[in-house]
Amino acid sequence: MSKKFKILIILLNLVFINSAYTQYVKEIKKTRILFIFDASNSMNGKWESGKKIDIARNLLIKLIDSLDKIDNTELAIRIYGHQNSFPPQVCTDTKLEVPFAENNAQKIRDKLKTIVPKGTTPIAYSLELSGGDFPPCKNCRNVIVLITDGIEACEGDPCAIALMLQKKGITLKPFVIGIGLDLETKKAFECVGKFYDADKEKEYENALDDVMIQAFNQTTVQINLLDIYNKPSETDVNLTFYNQDNGKIIFNAIHTINKFGNPDTIFLQPQITYKIVVNTIPKTVIENVKIKPRQHNIIEKSAPQGFLIVKQEKGNNYNGNKFIVRKSGEPTTLNSQIIAAKEKYLVGKYDIELLTLPRLYFNYVQIEQSKTKTISFPEPGIANFLMPSNGFGSVYVKTNKNIEWVCNLNEINKEVLTLQPGNYIAIYRPALAKKMNMSIEKEFTVLSGRSVTVKF
Repeated sequence: MSKKFKILIILLNLVFINSAYTQYVKEIKKTRILFIFDASNSMNGKWESGKKIDIARNLLIKLIDSLDKIDNTELAIRIYGHQNSFPPQVCTDTKLEVPFAENNAQKIRDKLKTIVPKGTTPIAYSLELSGGDFPPCKNCRNVIVLITDGIEACEGDPCAIALMLQKKGITLKPFVIGIGLDLETKKAFECVGKFYDADKEKEYENALDDVMIQAFNQTTVQINLLDIYNKPSETDVNLTFYNQDNGKIIFNAIHTINKFGNPDTIFLQPQITYKIVVNTIPKTVIENVKIKPRQHNIIEKSAPQGFLIVKQEKGNNYNGNKFIVRKSGEPTTLNSQIIAAKEKYLVGKYDIELLTLPRLYFNYVQIEQSKTKTISFPEPGIANFLMPSNGFGSVYVKTNKNIEWVCNLNEINKEVLTLQPGNYIAIYRPALAKKMNMSIEKEFTVLSGRSVTVKF
């Protein structure tokens, strides 16, 4: 594929992205590319048809000629190893020769034509300083392209610096184009960013083209949420996309099935490794998602779901109140759901606790694929408690052989409680009574939809 044709693809993609991609993420109004170019002494070495420095800069100049024609793009170049001869080793030999600005391609070309390789290779230091090469911008995509023929020579840690830039949100993962590197050196750059191995001149040119396509292009992605039959039928779930490397949230979107019955297509930047949180109940996570550029990516996650509704058999005494949902056998609260409202859960077994008086428990409730599990509980009754004076009291529900505490009564001489149907005992002692045997016990029964008065 010719370079002109590839650049045309970039331009067409930019037009498409501006209209479609912004519905998922904040619009990227400008792409800024910083080239970090190796001009250390080793770039004087022979490489196929000539010197490394001549071939590398000539092909980079050709690329910059093409980028100069793309709107909303700014370029800059930082060069290292070109100011001080080696030896001695000067590990601060790096300079932002042409800062970001509009229409500065000619300045970059002129600078590249005049540099003479002299010194050492301070890659980590150059990367560290590059964080300050990008002026503040909220809607910019910042890209670093490191072109080098050697490994770090100044005891710095390029991997740590690259990760720091990503965690601070300054740049995406850097692109690294290695010119004629040995195997050990290649491995050292894998942690820095997306590495391209350019053993030959043509591979170097192809790497430049591929980096630019990835720098500008978003790749199509389809998220398939699978039911128990492994069909992508699940939808209407919030998805949160994170940068796996730095933990930052990139965007949120509600999963959708389009008018053709397929999960909707979104556009993602292929140079980022993603973590996708599918906010089902409970949530599911897709780790270390790598997007393959220039092709349609399909990401699948099992997320079979059904529905749960808990409602009162008659009346609406508890409508609007909440109940607790837990995974069966686990103590952690999974969700607090509104009574009489329907909610979606992953297929599985759940324990339910209703905050009625007394509390009601439904354990091992099975949620099935695409079905609605309905649980009903009795309409409560009303108990009116009348005491001759302020005092202390409690209410217990009678079980088969025991009694269980339900709640305490207020210290005032009147209270009204909403209670589930059942047999109860109320105990009361006046506040001024100082002997336990002055406690009064009353048995009573609560019926659904009825009231009862308990008088001490």
